[in-house]
Amino acid sequence: MSEDSAFYPPVDPVQAGLKGRCPRCGEGRLFRGFLAVGDRCSNCGLDYGFADAGDGPAVFVILIIGFVVVGLALWMEITYGPPLWLQFLLWTPLTLVLSLTALRLIKGVLLTLQYANKAREGRLEGPQ
Repeated sequence: MSEDSAFYPPVDPVQAGLKGRCPRCGEGRLFRGFLAVGDRCSNCGLDYGFADAGDGPAVFVILIIGFVVVGLALWMEITYGPPLWLQFLLWTPLTLVLSLTALRLIKGVLLTLQYANKAREGRLEGPQ
């Protein structure tokens, strides 16, 4: 990532990520589609080439949404004992909706935090 020499007021990376906004100016769109990161900010021109969240958002979604849905399904099973078809009917759509929503939010936050903390790919130093 090239050094950013432009002056912009500080942007809260978490808030910008949740809104899907540019990590530098807080105005331009971060995503060009539902999960696809844009090429650059339409407002300040920041190149999003640094943006690589990898599998991080998916891992967080699996852990968080899995915990919530499995916990609720177990609670419902123990409390009410509904038939299996009703369990599938309730938890499958809920899991899909929560996962897709959380995936975009978490990806946006991870990308804006990556910019705010100047995170880069790890490098190994040569022999000393």
